[in-house]
Amino acid sequence: MRYIIIEDEPLAAARVREFADKLTYLTFCGVFENAFSAMAYLKNNAVSLIFLDINIGQVSGIQFLEMAKPDCEVIILTAYQEYALKGFEMQVADYLLKPFTFERFCQATERVRGLQEKPELEKAFIFVKTQYRLEKVMLSELLYVEGARDYRRLHIGKQELMTLETFGELQEKLPGSRFIRVHKSYLVALDKIHSLERDFIRINNEMIPVSATYRKVLLEKIK
Repeated sequence: MRYIIIEDEPLAAARVREFADKLTYLTFCGVFENAFSAMAYLKNNAVSLIFLDINIGQVSGIQFLEMAKPDCEVIILTAYQEYALKGFEMQVADYLLKPFTFERFCQATERVRGLQEKPELEKAFIFVKTQYRLEKVMLSELLYVEGARDYRRLHIGKQELMTLETFGELQEKLPGSRFIRVHKSYLVALDKIHSLERDFIRINNEMIPVSATYRKVLLEKIK
């Protein structure tokens, strides 16, 4: 998802960028210190998500929403809960109460992914680029994806498929309700997980590591 940040505090904007960089399904497009520069950008550029601070100078975040009426999801950034409630009246996707954790950040962005996905139109397959052609991959057969240096190795039933597509590119194709990143080198199908044992999950006879960065989000998904 392409996103921008509208935030006049450099440290707060940097925190959003730091967390977003850990999620391969988010693509940074810019940071803006005021509503007017953001509106000018949005006139000619499409984004899927805006991280919007409430207090951004002469025009507040709420006023920005009223004037710009952005055609995308919005996550409000604020230190005051009452402003968050006002944001929900404007039908924003979620709010992050400063200071927020990475886990809370993940919950908010996953919520946006869920809002943008349409299960009734969800594909049963994707096409993955190999060295010479596009290969059809049935999602019901995809177990997990493993990083292998410059390649990604897709484990599909008893077969394997190598691709140069990045984890981010694959996550853009895969439905977030069914597939999740659990480690910088692994992405797994939720319905193929047999067990979670300490810092590993088991899929068939393979033990796949779960990093601390992704563990809490995984636990939320499988509850």
